[in-house]
Amino acid sequence: MFSAHFSSLSRDTRKAIYLICLAVGVVGISYGSLATAYGFPLWVPLFSSLFVLAGASEFMFIAIVAGGGNPLAAAVAGLLVNARHFPFGIAVRDLVGSRLSALLGCHIMNDESVVFGLSQSTQQQRKAAFWLCGLGVAVIWPVGAVLGSVIGKFLPDTQMIGLDAVFPAIIMALVLPALKSRVTLTRASCGAALSLLAVPFTPVGLPVLLSLAGLLARRK
Repeated sequence: MFSAHFSSLSRDTRKAIYLICLAVGVVGISYGSLATAYGFPLWVPLFSSLFVLAGASEFMFIAIVAGGGNPLAAAVAGLLVNARHFPFGIAVRDLVGSRLSALLGCHIMNDESVVFGLSQSTQQQRKAAFWLCGLGVAVIWPVGAVLGSVIGKFLPDTQMIGLDAVFPAIIMALVLPALKSRVTLTRASCGAALSLLAVPFTPVGLPVLLSLAGLLARRK
C-alpha cells in the first residue's frame, strides 16, 4: 500500500516524529478531559478524534457548543479553521498516494505530517515522513482523547490544573510566527477587534465568523 519505506528516514527524523506524536497525545488528553468537563459523552471526543482528526477545530467545536453556541455555527467555525488544508492538499498532492490510499492519505494530512513531509530532501523520504507522522498522529490523537475523557471523570475541576488554557495556547503558538508580516498582523488585529466588539451583541460562535471581515483590511 505504501511505496515509501520508513527506514529511508534518518534516526533523528524518526525520533522527532515520535516526539511530535507524543506531544499530540498529551494535547489529546487535554481535549478529552475538557470534553468530559463540559459534559460531553465519551463518544463525542472519540468520534471526532477518529473521523475529524483536526485538533484545533475539535477544541473550538466543544468550546462553542459548551458555551451555548449553535452546533452549526461551531461546525462552520471549525471548517474555517481547517481551511488551510486546501493549500496543504496542493503542496502534498504527490505524497498522499493514489486511488484508495489517497483517501487515507488525505485524512491523515495535518500540520505535523505536512511539515515533516515537505522538509525532507528526497521524494522517498518526503513520502515516508508524511505517512509515518500522519499515521502516528491518527493513532495517538484518539488514544489521548479517550484517555483524557477517562481521566476527566476523576478531576473535580479541569480548570484548576489549567487544561482550559491549552487550546488558546496552541492557537497562539501557531499564529505568532505569521504575525511577523505587517499585512497579516493588520488583518488579524482588525478581525480580533471586530470579534470582541460583537461578543456582547451576538450569539456564541458568531463573533468568530465575523472576525473573517478582518481579511478585508489593507495595510496603508
